[in-house]
Amino acid sequence: MRFRTSLLFLGFISTLSLVASDTLPSNEVWALTSFKEAIYEDPYAVLSNWNTLDSDPCFWFGIECTMAQDHVIKLNISESLLKGFLAPELGQITFLQELILHGNNLIGIIPKELGVLESLKELDLGMNRLSGPIPPEIGNLTQVVSINLQSNGLTGRLPPELGNLRYLQELRLDRNKLQGPIPAGVSSDFASNMYASNENITGFCLSSQLKVADFSYNFLVGTIPKCLEYLPRLSFQGNCLQSNELNQRPSMQCAGASPAKSQPVVNQNHQPAEYVPKHHGAPKPAWLLALEIVAGTMVGSLFLVAVLAAFQRCNKKSSIIIPWKKSASQKDHIYIDPDVLKDVRSYSRQELEVACEDFSNIIGSSPDSVVYKGTMKGGPEIAVISLCIKEEYWTGYLELYFQREVADLARLNHENTGKLLGYCRESTPFTRMLVYEYASNGTLHDYLHYEEGCQFSWTRRMKIAIGIARGLTYLQSEVEPPFTISELNSSAVYLTEEFSPKLVDFESWKTILERSEKNSSGSLGSQGAVCVLPNSLEARHLDIKGNIYAFGVLLLELISGRPPYCRNKGYLVDWAKDYLEKPEVMSQLVDPELKHFRYDDLKVICEVITLCINPDTTSCPSMRELCSMLESRIDTSISVELKSSSLAWAELELLS
Repeated sequence: MRFRTSLLFLGFISTLSLVASDTLPSNEVWALTSFKEAIYEDPYAVLSNWNTLDSDPCFWFGIECTMAQDHVIKLNISESLLKGFLAPELGQITFLQELILHGNNLIGIIPKELGVLESLKELDLGMNRLSGPIPPEIGNLTQVVSINLQSNGLTGRLPPELGNLRYLQELRLDRNKLQGPIPAGVSSDFASNMYASNENITGFCLSSQLKVADFSYNFLVGTIPKCLEYLPRLSFQGNCLQSNELNQRPSMQCAGASPAKSQPVVNQNHQPAEYVPKHHGAPKPAWLLALEIVAGTMVGSLFLVAVLAAFQRCNKKSSIIIPWKKSASQKDHIYIDPDVLKDVRSYSRQELEVACEDFSNIIGSSPDSVVYKGTMKGGPEIAVISLCIKEEYWTGYLELYFQREVADLARLNHENTGKLLGYCRESTPFTRMLVYEYASNGTLHDYLHYEEGCQFSWTRRMKIAIGIARGLTYLQSEVEPPFTISELNSSAVYLTEEFSPKLVDFESWKTILERSEKNSSGSLGSQGAVCVLPNSLEARHLDIKGNIYAFGVLLLELISGRPPYCRNKGYLVDWAKDYLEKPEVMSQLVDPELKHFRYDDLKVICEVITLCINPDTTSCPSMRELCSMLESRIDTSISVELKSSSLAWAELELLS
């Protein structure tokens, strides 16, 4: 009878606990929401049901909870091309056992906060674009069995604290930029006695469970620790190790690798598990007595659990609706990658203010930015683009994204792309600016539609078309990873003093602003002015094929002198389709103000336009092929028009 009563109590308490735990702790919901907030590109919309207002986080894609649905134990979103950062708040999911984000485009550093996930058994961040060092705090993951950080851009030395991971069986660190020696922790003579000493020693020689490890294709130096010689030799290839039997990097690539250190690295905070004293208690009581004791304890806790359940239900909405509204102190915990902008020049607001005449020399503006012209003291003319956003809407994740955008723009170096000279980032007053090399003749859009566009001869237009094609070829084929212009149109083409085109991606600001708009409920503004984002009826071209389509529209605009869209006449592409493939009427595409053009060039241009705007994108040639068509079949020498065009003579005089 007593046994049946105990079972009834256990069943009742189990049912009650399931009901009482139907919502996650607010800190775990906040951590998941912070993770989503740090993702700024989700091409497969895998996070589309991560909506705290409409659904239980335990049913979100990639999330798995305990049976009682009171804690998150698994976050698995792989091969989804997510682009963003690892939120440090993930460390708040204290019961997490699996963190698997393999095969995405995550950037930034690995937060040290992941080191507090003491229940974590699998950490897989492989095949991303993470940078910076492996945080030593990873050595605190005492339950971890598998770590995969392969194919990233991780730098620095291997933390010897990884030797603390006594249950670690699989470690994949291949294809990174790791340097220094492989920390063994003990010498070969000392290895046999390492459990007989009370010294606190770290290193891989203490990881007796390690079965699979891959250190290949890094910049590791020194020798292979004797305790790891059982691993396949392929696990160490492509490094800078002292071994004749391994396929290592050429000595030239290893010139900057850090030398190995002979002495072991000691961690004073590590206490080997073998020396934890064991507790010996009294013999176990009979199982029936134990069951009755447990049942009695649960009965005593019954009313307390019921009260907690009621409070959880009452507070469920409030704990889920606003977990992402961080305080200022929480923002400070978001990592800023110190290495991203180390090679990009930083300007102070004061020196830009002086260069731009107290920011009075405005040469352009849009709802989201203002463009100033300036002249640096003893330096070049510059164009300064200032982002229009209030500080209150600027989060740590937007700051990381801003830095990544600056670094992305700074790597561009081609005669037909705008040159980013640096950036400005200050807090008082809040400032985020880009500094570009100035193009003295403004934009192609201004010349075609506001200036006297008819003064552009056919040869000059062909040179501009080929220059744009060369710039796009560079961005799509010679830059790794490829770079696309956010909104490729005539306003993104700036002209130098010699009318050479330069592609400038000023519209990349909009991505930042849209991120801010999604995470705020107010208007965006700066210095009290309201900035309203334009509507998104016209989709931005974020991929290579989108840029190729936009290039076709841009060519059409260049030869016709018409804007891509006119309220009275509709879309330029729709109008041009009647002429592009009909030789007898093809000449009607040409700007009527342009008296001289070469028909053979026009046929080439129309052929390229047709290929670019073809709805079947699978048959579209690459930008390199399109550029080759223009370069090989269009004659841009001024001598072709000298006899028939007085405008060409005038241009030649201007260029001399």
